[in-house]
Amino acid sequence: MEGIHHHTAALIRKLESIAPLAPEEKAALLRLPLRLKSVPAHQDIVSEGDRPCESCLVVNGLACRYILTEEGKRQILSFHISGDIPDLQSLHLTTMDHSLGTLVPCQLAFIRHEDLHALMRSHPRLGELFWRDTLIDAAVFRQWIVGLGRREAHSRIAHLLCELLVRLRAVELVEDHAFTLPITQGELADALGISAVHANRVLQDLRAENLITWRGDTLKVLDWQGLQRAGEFDPTYLHLVKKEAL
Repeated sequence: MEGIHHHTAALIRKLESIAPLAPEEKAALLRLPLRLKSVPAHQDIVSEGDRPCESCLVVNGLACRYILTEEGKRQILSFHISGDIPDLQSLHLTTMDHSLGTLVPCQLAFIRHEDLHALMRSHPRLGELFWRDTLIDAAVFRQWIVGLGRREAHSRIAHLLCELLVRLRAVELVEDHAFTLPITQGELADALGISAVHANRVLQDLRAENLITWRGDTLKVLDWQGLQRAGEFDPTYLHLVKKEAL
Protein backbone atom coordinates (compact mmCIF):
# COMPACT_ATOMS: atom_id res chain seq x y z
CA MET A 1 0.00 0.00 0.00
CA GLU A 2 2.90 2.36 0.73
CA GLY A 3 4.10 2.00 -2.85
CA ILE A 4 0.65 2.79 -4.21
CA HIS A 5 0.44 5.86 -1.96
CA HIS A 6 3.83 7.01 -3.20
CA HIS A 7 2.86 6.65 -6.83
CA THR A 8 -0.52 8.34 -6.45
CA ALA A 9 1.18 11.25 -4.66
CA ALA A 10 2.42 12.45 -8.07
CA LEU A 11 -1.18 12.78 -9.26
CA ILE A 12 -2.20 14.57 -6.06
CA ARG A 13 0.63 17.11 -6.46
CA LYS A 14 -0.44 17.74 -10.04
CA LEU A 15 -4.13 18.22 -9.21
CA GLU A 16 -3.31 20.45 -6.23
CA SER A 17 -1.34 22.71 -8.57
CA ILE A 18 -4.56 23.55 -10.42
CA ALA A 19 -7.16 23.38 -7.61
CA PRO A 20 -7.36 22.64 -3.87
CA LEU A 21 -8.24 19.07 -2.87
CA ALA A 22 -10.44 18.10 0.06
CA PRO A 23 -9.09 15.40 2.44
CA GLU A 24 -11.72 12.91 1.28
CA GLU A 25 -10.74 13.53 -2.35
CA LYS A 26 -7.08 12.83 -1.57
CA ALA A 27 -8.11 9.67 0.25
CA ALA A 28 -10.16 8.53 -2.75
CA LEU A 29 -7.21 9.12 -5.08
CA LEU A 30 -4.92 7.14 -2.78
CA ARG A 31 -7.35 4.22 -2.96
CA LEU A 32 -7.24 4.08 -6.77
CA PRO A 33 -6.07 0.64 -7.94
CA LEU A 34 -2.89 1.02 -10.00
CA ARG A 35 -0.94 -1.28 -12.30
CA LEU A 36 2.70 -0.21 -12.04
CA LYS A 37 5.13 -0.64 -14.89
CA SER A 38 8.66 0.53 -15.74
CA VAL A 39 8.99 1.38 -19.43
CA PRO A 40 12.34 1.93 -21.20
CA ALA A 41 13.13 5.07 -23.17
CA HIS A 42 11.74 5.52 -26.69
CA GLN A 43 8.90 3.03 -26.30
CA ASP A 44 5.25 3.56 -27.16
CA ILE A 45 2.93 3.52 -24.16
CA VAL A 46 -0.12 3.62 -26.41
CA SER A 47 -0.13 3.97 -30.19
CA GLU A 48 -2.26 5.75 -32.75
CA GLY A 49 -5.24 3.54 -33.58
CA ASP A 50 -5.22 1.72 -30.22
CA ARG A 51 -8.41 1.41 -28.19
CA PRO A 52 -7.11 1.48 -24.59
CA CYS A 53 -9.14 0.40 -21.57
CA GLU A 54 -6.88 2.19 -19.08
CA SER A 55 -5.14 5.54 -18.75
CA CYS A 56 -1.51 6.16 -17.89
CA LEU A 57 -0.17 8.26 -15.00
CA VAL A 58 3.44 9.41 -15.38
CA VAL A 59 5.01 8.80 -11.95
CA ASN A 60 8.61 9.55 -12.91
CA GLY A 61 10.30 10.37 -16.20
CA LEU A 62 9.29 12.27 -19.29
CA ALA A 63 6.80 11.27 -22.00
CA CYS A 64 5.44 12.93 -25.11
CA ARG A 65 2.44 12.87 -27.38
CA TYR A 66 3.38 12.66 -31.05
CA ILE A 67 2.19 11.96 -34.58
CA LEU A 68 4.26 10.48 -37.40
CA THR A 69 3.68 11.62 -40.97
CA GLU A 70 3.62 9.09 -43.81
CA GLU A 71 7.22 10.08 -44.52
CA GLY A 72 8.17 9.15 -40.96
CA LYS A 73 8.63 12.71 -39.71
CA ARG A 74 7.65 13.16 -36.09
CA GLN A 75 5.76 16.11 -34.64
CA ILE A 76 5.87 16.15 -30.86
CA LEU A 77 2.58 17.60 -29.62
CA SER A 78 3.32 17.94 -25.90
CA PHE A 79 5.70 16.91 -23.12
CA HIS A 80 4.42 15.15 -20.01
CA ILE A 81 5.95 15.16 -16.55
CA SER A 82 5.33 13.53 -13.19
CA GLY A 83 1.64 13.68 -12.22
CA ASP A 84 0.30 13.98 -15.76
CA ILE A 85 -2.27 11.58 -17.24
CA PRO A 86 -1.62 12.36 -20.91
CA ASP A 87 -4.14 9.89 -22.34
CA LEU A 88 -7.02 10.83 -20.06
CA GLN A 89 -9.11 11.67 -23.13
CA SER A 90 -9.24 7.94 -23.93
CA LEU A 91 -11.92 7.80 -21.24
CA HIS A 92 -14.31 9.29 -23.80
CA LEU A 93 -12.53 9.08 -27.17
CA THR A 94 -12.22 5.36 -27.73
CA THR A 95 -9.63 5.36 -30.52
CA MET A 96 -6.25 7.04 -30.09
CA ASP A 97 -5.61 9.65 -32.81
CA HIS A 98 -1.95 10.05 -31.79
CA SER A 99 0.74 8.07 -29.98
CA LEU A 100 2.13 8.47 -26.49
CA GLY A 101 5.73 7.44 -25.90
CA THR A 102 8.56 7.64 -23.39
CA LEU A 103 11.54 9.91 -24.00
CA VAL A 104 13.52 8.48 -21.06
CA PRO A 105 12.99 5.44 -18.82
CA CYS A 106 9.67 6.07 -17.09
CA GLN A 107 7.82 4.71 -14.12
CA LEU A 108 4.15 4.56 -15.05
CA ALA A 109 0.92 3.71 -13.25
CA PHE A 110 -2.02 2.47 -15.31
CA ILE A 111 -5.56 3.14 -14.08
CA ARG A 112 -8.49 1.22 -15.55
CA HIS A 113 -11.15 3.37 -17.14
CA GLU A 114 -13.83 1.65 -15.09
CA ASP A 115 -12.02 2.70 -11.90
CA LEU A 116 -11.72 6.30 -13.09
CA HIS A 117 -15.42 6.38 -13.97
CA ALA A 118 -16.28 4.97 -10.53
CA LEU A 119 -14.06 7.58 -8.87
CA MET A 120 -15.78 10.41 -10.70
CA ARG A 121 -19.25 9.07 -9.91
CA SER A 122 -18.45 8.90 -6.20
CA HIS A 123 -16.52 12.22 -6.17
CA PRO A 124 -17.98 14.46 -8.91
CA ARG A 125 -15.61 17.31 -8.10
CA LEU A 126 -12.64 15.10 -9.05
CA GLY A 127 -14.35 14.62 -12.41
CA GLU A 128 -14.50 18.41 -12.69
CA LEU A 129 -10.77 18.62 -11.89
CA PHE A 130 -9.92 16.09 -14.58
CA TRP A 131 -12.02 18.17 -16.98
CA ARG A 132 -10.17 21.30 -15.86
CA ASP A 133 -6.86 19.53 -16.50
CA THR A 134 -8.02 18.62 -20.01
CA LEU A 135 -9.00 22.25 -20.67
CA ILE A 136 -5.55 23.39 -19.51
CA ASP A 137 -4.08 20.86 -21.94
CA ALA A 138 -6.04 22.62 -24.69
CA ALA A 139 -4.71 26.00 -23.53
CA VAL A 140 -1.15 24.66 -23.81
CA PHE A 141 -1.90 23.43 -27.33
CA ARG A 142 -3.09 26.93 -28.26
CA GLN A 143 0.17 28.44 -27.07
CA TRP A 144 2.17 25.86 -29.02
CA ILE A 145 0.16 26.68 -32.17
CA VAL A 146 0.95 30.38 -31.73
CA GLY A 147 4.61 29.46 -31.31
CA LEU A 148 4.71 27.30 -34.42
CA GLY A 149 2.84 29.84 -36.51
CA ARG A 150 3.99 33.22 -35.31
CA ARG A 151 7.07 33.10 -33.07
CA GLU A 152 10.66 33.02 -34.24
CA ALA A 153 12.70 29.99 -33.15
CA HIS A 154 14.50 31.99 -30.44
CA SER A 155 11.22 33.04 -28.84
CA ARG A 156 9.70 29.59 -29.39
CA ILE A 157 12.43 27.78 -27.45
CA ALA A 158 12.54 30.40 -24.69
CA HIS A 159 8.75 30.08 -24.26
CA LEU A 160 8.91 26.28 -24.04
CA LEU A 161 11.69 26.40 -21.43
CA CYS A 162 9.66 28.88 -19.36
CA GLU A 163 6.60 26.63 -19.62
CA LEU A 164 8.51 23.55 -18.51
CA LEU A 165 10.09 25.36 -15.56
CA VAL A 166 6.72 26.59 -14.29
CA ARG A 167 5.02 23.22 -14.76
CA LEU A 168 7.86 21.35 -13.04
CA ARG A 169 8.03 23.86 -10.19
CA ALA A 170 4.29 23.41 -9.61
CA VAL A 171 4.91 19.71 -8.87
CA GLU A 172 8.02 20.43 -6.79
CA LEU A 173 10.63 19.32 -9.33
CA VAL A 174 12.63 22.58 -9.58
CA GLU A 175 15.36 23.74 -7.25
CA ASP A 176 16.91 27.19 -7.56
CA HIS A 177 15.60 27.64 -11.14
CA ALA A 178 17.26 24.34 -12.16
CA PHE A 179 15.50 21.20 -13.33
CA THR A 180 16.16 17.92 -15.08
CA LEU A 181 15.44 18.10 -18.81
CA PRO A 182 16.60 14.82 -20.38
CA ILE A 183 15.69 15.57 -23.99
CA THR A 184 17.88 15.77 -27.07
CA GLN A 185 18.12 18.71 -29.42
CA GLY A 186 16.42 16.53 -32.01
CA GLU A 187 13.45 16.00 -29.71
CA LEU A 188 13.33 19.72 -28.98
CA ALA A 189 13.35 20.35 -32.73
CA ASP A 190 10.52 17.83 -33.27
CA ALA A 191 8.41 19.75 -30.75
CA LEU A 192 9.12 23.17 -32.23
CA GLY A 193 9.03 22.47 -35.96
CA ILE A 194 12.67 23.37 -36.62
CA SER A 195 15.82 21.42 -37.49
CA ALA A 196 18.15 20.04 -34.82
CA VAL A 197 20.89 22.31 -36.20
CA HIS A 198 18.64 25.35 -35.78
CA ALA A 199 17.71 24.25 -32.24
CA ASN A 200 21.40 23.93 -31.38
CA ARG A 201 22.11 27.42 -32.71
CA VAL A 202 19.27 28.98 -30.70
CA LEU A 203 20.39 27.23 -27.51
CA GLN A 204 23.88 28.59 -28.06
CA ASP A 205 22.37 32.07 -28.39
CA LEU A 206 20.40 31.66 -25.15
CA ARG A 207 23.60 30.60 -23.39
CA ALA A 208 25.53 33.52 -24.89
CA GLU A 209 22.84 35.88 -23.60
CA ASN A 210 23.36 34.41 -20.10
CA LEU A 211 19.75 33.32 -19.94
CA ILE A 212 20.38 29.59 -19.38
CA THR A 213 22.97 26.90 -18.84
CA TRP A 214 22.31 23.31 -19.97
CA ARG A 215 24.85 20.76 -18.78
CA GLY A 216 24.03 17.09 -19.25
CA ASP A 217 20.39 16.66 -18.26
CA THR A 218 20.27 19.75 -16.03
CA LEU A 219 18.94 23.04 -17.33
CA LYS A 220 19.29 26.13 -15.14
CA VAL A 221 17.63 29.46 -15.84
CA LEU A 222 20.11 32.22 -14.97
CA ASP A 223 17.84 35.16 -15.82
CA TRP A 224 14.18 34.27 -15.32
CA GLN A 225 12.78 37.65 -16.28
CA GLY A 226 15.06 37.80 -19.31
CA LEU A 227 13.95 34.35 -20.48
CA GLN A 228 10.31 35.34 -20.01
CA ARG A 229 10.86 38.44 -22.15
CA ALA A 230 12.66 36.41 -24.82
CA GLY A 231 9.77 33.94 -24.98
CA GLU A 232 6.93 36.48 -24.55
CA PHE A 233 5.89 34.15 -21.74
CA ASP A 234 2.83 34.80 -19.58
CA PRO A 235 1.93 31.79 -17.39
CA THR A 236 -1.78 32.68 -17.19
CA TYR A 237 -2.69 29.93 -19.68
CA LEU A 238 -1.40 27.26 -17.26
CA HIS A 239 -4.13 28.28 -14.77
CA LEU A 240 -2.07 27.34 -11.71
CA VAL A 241 -3.27 28.03 -8.18
CA LYS A 242 0.21 27.44 -6.73
CA LYS A 243 1.40 31.03 -6.97
CA GLU A 244 4.90 30.08 -5.82
CA ALA A 245 5.30 28.24 -9.14
CA LEU A 246 4.78 31.42 -11.18
